[in-house]
Amino acid sequence: MPEYLYKNPKTKKIISIIQGMNEEHSYVDEDGLIWDRVLVAPQVNGEAPIDPWNNGDFIEKTGKMKGSYGDILDKSKELSAKRAGERDGVDPIQKKYFDDYAKTRKGARHLSDSKPLDNKNVRVDY
Repeated sequence: MPEYLYKNPKTKKIISIIQGMNEEHSYVDEDGLIWDRVLVAPQVNGEAPIDPWNNGDFIEKTGKMKGSYGDILDKSKELSAKRAGERDGVDPIQKKYFDDYAKTRKGARHLSDSKPLDNKNVRVDY
């Protein structure tokens, strides 16, 4: 049910009242005072959150998104972190991608999936 705002003409206090769309939109307090209705612009959420598990949702929302390629990569990284948070720190979609990458490259791991090289002579972080 929609929320409507009313303002007390004397004290200028604004209150929120839940009313049905087909009800009369007026408010009378216990003293019989008729409050003025406050008209506001409709609130529309232009950007609904992307479901981190729905590939089609990601494609649809980022296809309409304004910004750069880097913004899309940032959004992808954010969704990956959400999936990892829901699955004990491991994003299953990213893990599958890294495993498929290694299979097609004779076992070579993706740079983001590599562990740092560390021995007594050298340490290399990626």
